Amino acid sequence: MSETASPAGFAPRRAAFFDVDETLISVRSMFRFLEFHLAERGLPPVVYARIRDDLEALPAAGWTRQQAGRAYYRVYGNQKADRIAAQGERWFTGELAAGDLFVGGVFEALRRHQRRGDLTVLVSGSFPACVEPVARYVRADLVVCTRPEIVDGVYTGRADRPVVGPAKADAVRDVLARHGIKAGDCFGYADHASDLPMLRTVGHPVVVGEDPILTTIARESGWVRLPGMPSGRRASGRPAGVGRHLHEPVEGMFRG
Repeated sequence: MSETASPAGFAPRRAAFFDVDETLISVRSMFRFLEFHLAERGLPPVVYARIRDDLEALPAAGWTRQQAGRAYYRVYGNQKADRIAAQGERWFTGELAAGDLFVGGVFEALRRHQRRGDLTVLVSGSFPACVEPVARYVRADLVVCTRPEIVDGVYTGRADRPVVGPAKADAVRDVLARHGIKAGDCFGYADHASDLPMLRTVGHPVVVGEDPILTTIARESGWVRLPGMPSGRRASGRPAGVGRHLHEPVEGMFRG
Protein backbone atom coordinates (compact mmCIF):
# COMPACT_ATOMS: atom_id res chain seq x y z
CA MET A 1 0.00 0.00 0.00
CA SER A 2 1.40 3.39 -0.93
CA GLU A 3 0.42 7.01 -1.32
CA THR A 4 1.58 9.45 -3.96
CA ALA A 5 2.96 12.79 -2.80
CA SER A 6 0.61 15.74 -2.37
CA PRO A 7 1.36 19.18 -3.84
CA ALA A 8 3.94 21.22 -1.94
CA GLY A 9 2.41 23.83 0.34
CA PHE A 10 -1.08 22.35 0.02
CA ALA A 11 -2.76 22.44 3.45
CA PRO A 12 -6.45 21.56 3.05
CA ARG A 13 -8.93 21.58 5.91
CA ARG A 14 -11.06 18.76 4.49
CA ALA A 15 -10.58 15.68 2.37
CA ALA A 16 -12.84 13.65 0.09
CA PHE A 17 -12.04 9.97 -0.43
CA PHE A 18 -13.29 8.20 -3.54
CA ASP A 19 -13.46 4.48 -4.18
CA VAL A 20 -12.74 3.99 -7.88
CA ASP A 21 -14.34 0.92 -9.48
CA GLU A 22 -18.10 1.34 -9.98
CA THR A 23 -18.01 4.46 -7.80
CA LEU A 24 -16.02 7.06 -9.70
CA ILE A 25 -15.78 4.96 -12.86
CA SER A 26 -18.45 2.64 -14.21
CA VAL A 27 -16.25 -0.45 -14.74
CA ARG A 28 -14.22 -2.92 -12.68
CA SER A 29 -10.76 -1.80 -13.67
CA MET A 30 -8.87 -4.85 -12.44
CA PHE A 31 -10.72 -7.27 -14.72
CA ARG A 32 -11.07 -4.87 -17.63
CA PHE A 33 -7.37 -4.14 -17.61
CA LEU A 34 -6.47 -7.81 -17.19
CA GLU A 35 -8.46 -8.65 -20.31
CA PHE A 36 -6.74 -5.81 -22.20
CA HIS A 37 -3.29 -6.82 -20.93
CA LEU A 38 -3.63 -10.45 -21.95
CA ALA A 39 -4.92 -9.45 -25.39
CA GLU A 40 -1.91 -7.17 -25.89
CA ARG A 41 0.33 -10.12 -25.02
CA GLY A 42 -1.26 -11.91 -27.95
CA LEU A 43 -3.06 -14.47 -25.80
CA PRO A 44 -6.46 -15.78 -26.95
CA PRO A 45 -9.62 -14.74 -25.07
CA VAL A 46 -9.93 -18.22 -23.56
CA VAL A 47 -6.88 -17.48 -21.40
CA TYR A 48 -8.59 -14.47 -19.84
CA ALA A 49 -11.78 -16.49 -19.36
CA ARG A 50 -9.88 -19.28 -17.57
CA ILE A 51 -8.00 -16.88 -15.26
CA ARG A 52 -11.16 -14.93 -14.53
CA ASP A 53 -13.07 -18.10 -13.67
CA ASP A 54 -10.28 -19.31 -11.39
CA LEU A 55 -10.19 -15.99 -9.53
CA GLU A 56 -13.96 -15.83 -9.18
CA ALA A 57 -14.01 -19.32 -7.65
CA LEU A 58 -11.77 -18.30 -4.74
CA PRO A 59 -14.44 -16.89 -2.37
CA ALA A 60 -16.41 -20.13 -2.54
CA ALA A 61 -13.21 -21.90 -1.51
CA GLY A 62 -13.00 -19.72 1.59
CA TRP A 63 -10.45 -17.18 0.41
CA THR A 64 -10.68 -13.67 1.87
CA ARG A 65 -10.82 -10.60 -0.37
CA GLN A 66 -7.20 -9.79 0.46
CA GLN A 67 -6.10 -13.34 -0.37
CA ALA A 68 -8.01 -13.19 -3.64
CA GLY A 69 -6.41 -9.83 -4.42
CA ARG A 70 -2.95 -11.29 -3.92
CA ALA A 71 -3.87 -14.13 -6.28
CA TYR A 72 -4.89 -11.59 -8.91
CA TYR A 73 -1.52 -9.84 -8.86
CA ARG A 74 0.36 -13.09 -9.39
CA VAL A 75 -0.84 -12.89 -13.00
CA TYR A 76 1.58 -10.02 -13.61
CA GLY A 77 4.66 -11.83 -12.30
CA ASN A 78 7.75 -11.38 -14.55
CA GLN A 79 6.11 -8.55 -16.49
CA LYS A 80 8.09 -5.32 -16.92
CA ALA A 81 6.61 -2.50 -14.88
CA ASP A 82 7.12 0.16 -17.55
CA ARG A 83 5.32 -2.01 -20.09
CA ILE A 84 2.37 -2.50 -17.73
CA ALA A 85 2.25 1.27 -17.10
CA ALA A 86 2.18 1.98 -20.85
CA GLN A 87 -0.58 -0.57 -21.30
CA GLY A 88 -2.52 1.17 -18.54
CA GLU A 89 -2.39 4.43 -20.46
CA ARG A 90 -3.66 2.74 -23.64
CA TRP A 91 -6.34 0.87 -21.71
CA PHE A 92 -7.62 4.08 -20.11
CA THR A 93 -7.61 5.92 -23.44
CA GLY A 94 -9.77 3.18 -24.95
CA GLU A 95 -12.17 3.14 -22.01
CA LEU A 96 -12.51 6.91 -22.13
CA ALA A 97 -13.15 6.91 -25.87
CA ALA A 98 -15.91 4.30 -25.44
CA GLY A 99 -17.92 6.83 -23.42
CA ASP A 100 -19.79 6.73 -20.10
CA LEU A 101 -16.64 5.85 -18.19
CA PHE A 102 -17.32 8.18 -15.26
CA VAL A 103 -20.33 7.99 -12.96
CA GLY A 104 -21.78 11.44 -13.49
CA GLY A 105 -22.95 12.35 -10.01
CA VAL A 106 -19.72 11.20 -8.37
CA PHE A 107 -17.56 12.97 -10.94
CA GLU A 108 -19.51 16.17 -10.31
CA ALA A 109 -19.07 15.72 -6.55
CA LEU A 110 -15.30 15.38 -7.01
CA ARG A 111 -15.24 18.63 -8.98
CA ARG A 112 -17.22 20.40 -6.24
CA HIS A 113 -14.71 19.25 -3.64
CA GLN A 114 -11.88 20.53 -5.80
CA ARG A 115 -13.53 23.93 -6.18
CA ARG A 116 -13.86 24.09 -2.39
CA GLY A 117 -10.15 23.38 -1.98
CA ASP A 118 -10.63 19.94 -0.42
CA LEU A 119 -7.95 17.27 -0.74
CA THR A 120 -9.25 14.69 -3.25
CA VAL A 121 -8.00 11.14 -2.75
CA LEU A 122 -8.61 8.01 -4.84
CA VAL A 123 -8.58 4.86 -2.70
CA SER A 124 -8.53 1.59 -4.60
CA GLY A 125 -7.70 -2.10 -4.45
CA SER A 126 -6.63 -1.77 -8.06
CA PHE A 127 -3.05 -0.89 -8.96
CA PRO A 128 -1.21 2.07 -10.54
CA ALA A 129 -1.59 0.92 -14.15
CA CYS A 130 -5.36 1.32 -13.76
CA VAL A 131 -5.72 4.03 -11.12
CA GLU A 132 -3.06 6.59 -12.01
CA PRO A 133 -4.43 7.40 -15.50
CA VAL A 134 -7.82 7.98 -13.87
CA ALA A 135 -6.24 10.18 -11.19
CA ARG A 136 -4.40 12.31 -13.74
CA TYR A 137 -7.54 12.78 -15.79
CA VAL A 138 -9.65 13.94 -12.84
CA ARG A 139 -6.69 15.83 -11.27
CA ALA A 140 -6.96 14.02 -7.94
CA ASP A 141 -4.43 15.14 -5.32
CA LEU A 142 -3.52 11.69 -4.02
CA VAL A 143 -3.73 8.04 -5.00
CA VAL A 144 -3.74 5.29 -2.40
CA CYS A 145 -3.90 1.89 -4.10
CA THR A 146 -2.40 -1.58 -4.09
CA ARG A 147 1.28 -1.42 -5.05
CA PRO A 148 2.48 -4.83 -6.22
CA GLU A 149 6.15 -5.55 -5.57
CA ILE A 150 8.60 -4.48 -8.28
CA VAL A 151 12.23 -5.64 -8.28
CA ASP A 152 14.69 -4.39 -10.93
CA GLY A 153 11.80 -2.94 -12.92
CA VAL A 154 9.86 -6.22 -13.03
CA TYR A 155 6.69 -7.24 -11.19
CA THR A 156 7.40 -10.17 -8.88
CA GLY A 157 3.74 -11.22 -8.68
CA ARG A 158 3.56 -10.34 -4.98
CA ALA A 159 1.21 -7.83 -3.38
CA ASP A 160 1.49 -8.10 0.38
CA ARG A 161 -1.47 -5.94 1.37
CA PRO A 162 -4.13 -5.15 -1.24
CA VAL A 163 -6.06 -1.99 -0.39
CA VAL A 164 -9.44 -3.63 0.18
CA GLY A 165 -11.85 -3.80 3.12
CA PRO A 166 -10.31 -2.61 6.42
CA ALA A 167 -7.10 -1.65 4.58
CA LYS A 168 -9.03 1.16 2.89
CA ALA A 169 -10.02 2.55 6.28
CA ASP A 170 -6.40 2.33 7.41
CA ALA A 171 -5.36 4.22 4.29
CA VAL A 172 -7.87 6.97 5.02
CA ARG A 173 -6.62 7.32 8.60
CA ASP A 174 -3.02 7.48 7.37
CA VAL A 175 -3.84 10.32 4.97
CA LEU A 176 -5.72 12.23 7.64
CA ALA A 177 -2.84 11.88 10.11
CA ARG A 178 -0.26 13.01 7.57
CA HIS A 179 -2.24 16.10 6.66
CA GLY A 180 -3.61 16.95 10.08
CA ILE A 181 -7.24 16.75 8.93
CA LYS A 182 -10.15 15.82 11.19
CA ALA A 183 -12.05 12.74 10.08
CA GLY A 184 -15.38 14.28 11.05
CA ASP A 185 -14.93 17.02 8.46
CA CYS A 186 -14.28 14.60 5.60
CA PHE A 187 -16.31 12.82 2.94
CA GLY A 188 -16.14 9.29 1.59
CA TYR A 189 -17.76 7.87 -1.56
CA ALA A 190 -18.15 4.12 -2.17
CA ASP A 191 -20.47 1.56 -3.75
CA HIS A 192 -19.89 -1.80 -2.04
CA ALA A 193 -20.38 -3.28 1.42
CA SER A 194 -16.67 -4.09 1.63
CA ASP A 195 -16.07 -0.32 1.68
CA LEU A 196 -18.08 0.11 4.88
CA PRO A 197 -14.97 0.47 7.11
CA MET A 198 -13.80 3.38 4.95
CA LEU A 199 -17.22 5.05 4.98
CA ARG A 200 -17.44 4.75 8.75
CA THR A 201 -14.06 6.44 9.14
CA VAL A 202 -15.27 9.81 7.82
CA GLY A 203 -17.92 12.20 9.08
CA HIS A 204 -19.84 12.42 5.81
CA PRO A 205 -20.27 9.01 4.12
CA VAL A 206 -21.89 8.91 0.68
CA VAL A 207 -23.28 5.64 -0.70
CA VAL A 208 -23.16 5.26 -4.49
CA GLY A 209 -25.54 2.88 -6.25
CA GLU A 210 -27.79 0.15 -4.90
CA ASP A 211 -25.69 -2.19 -2.77
CA PRO A 212 -28.35 -3.67 -0.43
CA ILE A 213 -26.20 -3.57 2.71
CA LEU A 214 -25.02 -0.01 2.16
CA THR A 215 -28.44 1.29 1.17
CA THR A 216 -29.96 -0.18 4.34
CA ILE A 217 -27.27 1.41 6.52
CA ALA A 218 -27.60 4.71 4.65
CA ARG A 219 -31.35 4.75 5.26
CA GLU A 220 -30.96 3.91 8.95
CA SER A 221 -28.08 6.33 9.51
CA GLY A 222 -29.23 9.23 7.34
CA TRP A 223 -26.26 8.99 5.00
CA VAL A 224 -26.34 10.74 1.63
CA ARG A 225 -26.86 8.54 -1.44
CA LEU A 226 -25.94 9.08 -5.07
CA PRO A 227 -27.06 7.04 -8.07
CA GLY A 228 -24.54 4.73 -9.69
CA MET A 229 -24.36 3.93 -13.37
CA PRO A 230 -27.83 3.01 -14.70
CA SER A 231 -28.23 -0.73 -15.25
CA GLY A 232 -27.52 -1.90 -18.78
CA ARG A 233 -25.35 1.05 -19.79
CA ARG A 234 -21.56 1.32 -19.56
CA ALA A 235 -20.96 -1.44 -17.04
CA SER A 236 -21.96 -4.08 -19.58
CA GLY A 237 -19.77 -2.67 -22.37
CA ARG A 238 -16.18 -3.54 -23.30
CA PRO A 239 -13.21 -1.63 -24.65
CA ALA A 240 -13.03 -1.59 -28.41
CA GLY A 241 -11.43 -4.71 -29.86
CA VAL A 242 -11.11 -6.69 -26.64
CA GLY A 243 -12.97 -9.94 -25.90
CA ARG A 244 -16.52 -8.78 -26.64
CA HIS A 245 -17.97 -12.30 -26.36
CA LEU A 246 -16.83 -12.93 -22.78
CA HIS A 247 -19.20 -12.59 -19.86
CA GLU A 248 -18.81 -9.92 -17.18
CA PRO A 249 -17.10 -11.02 -13.93
CA VAL A 250 -19.29 -12.20 -11.08
CA GLU A 251 -20.93 -9.39 -9.11
CA GLY A 252 -18.85 -8.15 -6.19
CA MET A 253 -15.50 -9.68 -7.10
CA PHE A 254 -12.32 -7.62 -7.18
CA ARG A 255 -13.87 -4.20 -6.81
CA GLY A 256 -11.30 -1.43 -6.53
